Amino acid sequence: MRVRKYPWNMLSFLKNAEWVDTSRRPYVKGNDAFIPVKEMYDADQVLTEKVPYSGRGYQMLGDVVILHGSCPTQKDITDICNWVHPRGIVYISGYSGDKRIPTASLVYGECGEVCHHEAGFIFYLDPLKVMFAMGNREEKIRISGLIRKSVENQKIRCADMFAGIGYFTIPAAVNGAMVHAMEINPDSFQYLEKNVAANAVQSAVTPELGDCRDCLNGVYDHILMGHFDALAFLSDACAHVRPGTMLHVHTVGEQSETISHNCAEAGYSTDIIPYRVKKYAPGIWHMVHDVVIQ
Repeated sequence: MRVRKYPWNMLSFLKNAEWVDTSRRPYVKGNDAFIPVKEMYDADQVLTEKVPYSGRGYQMLGDVVILHGSCPTQKDITDICNWVHPRGIVYISGYSGDKRIPTASLVYGECGEVCHHEAGFIFYLDPLKVMFAMGNREEKIRISGLIRKSVENQKIRCADMFAGIGYFTIPAAVNGAMVHAMEINPDSFQYLEKNVAANAVQSAVTPELGDCRDCLNGVYDHILMGHFDALAFLSDACAHVRPGTMLHVHTVGEQSETISHNCAEAGYSTDIIPYRVKKYAPGIWHMVHDVVIQ
C-alpha cells in the first residue's frame, strides 16, 4: 500500500485531501498515521499488505491472548505472535470448584494483571488466577438494557450471586441498579473491588466476600445467577424474591421446566423466557433464563 506518513492527529484534517485514497483505511502505529495515496500522486513509502490471519482461534484479554480447547502447538503460538504480538499467551483448559479457579498455564511471554475493555466497561484481572466470562459480551449488553428499563421510575435492588470480578455487577451498576455483589473467591473479590472503583460505581455496589447462600439479605428486584450450577441455588434465591422479581438463571442447555418446578416448590409460579448466550459444545448452548416471579 502506497502511503504518506503524518502525525495521527492530522487524520481528521487530511481525510478529504485530493490525494487520499478513500477506498483504503489509514494505518496508525503509535503517534504516526500512514495514509493511503492515490496512484497519480507521490507517496513517502510502500507498506507491505497484511496477509489475513488463518491460524488457530484466540481471544484477547487486554494485551494477553487466551486459548481454550486443545493444548496449543508451537506453530499455533508462532502464528499468533506474528499476527498480534501479544505480551503473553495463556492456555486455559478449564475451571474448577465453587471458586471457578482456572486450570491455566503461561505458554508464551508474560502475563500478570491485564486491563480489558469490553462494551464500554473496564475490567482488571489476572487470567492465570481468576475467571473472566469470555463470550458473554452480548449478555452484558442485554442485562444493561433490562436494568435501564427497570430504573426508569424507581431505584432497583439487584443481587449478583456469583459476582466474580464484576462482569455483570459493573453493567448493572453503571445502568442504575443498586447491586449487592457476592463472591466466594478472595482473588476474584480483590478484582471486583478494583473494577467497581475503575468504573466509578462505588456508591452503587456493595461487595461482599463469602458464600452467596449466606450473604443474600432482604428482597431483590433482579437476581443475577451467572454460574452453570445456578439450579442448585434456586431455593436460596427464591427466599429473597417478591412478585415481579426477575431471576437471570444461567445453565448448560434449556432448563425452563426444571426452573419452573424448583420455583413452584418454593411457592411461586413463573413466566420464563430462555435465551441463547453462546455455544457450549456441539449441539449444546449456554443459556440464560429470565424468570419473572408471579
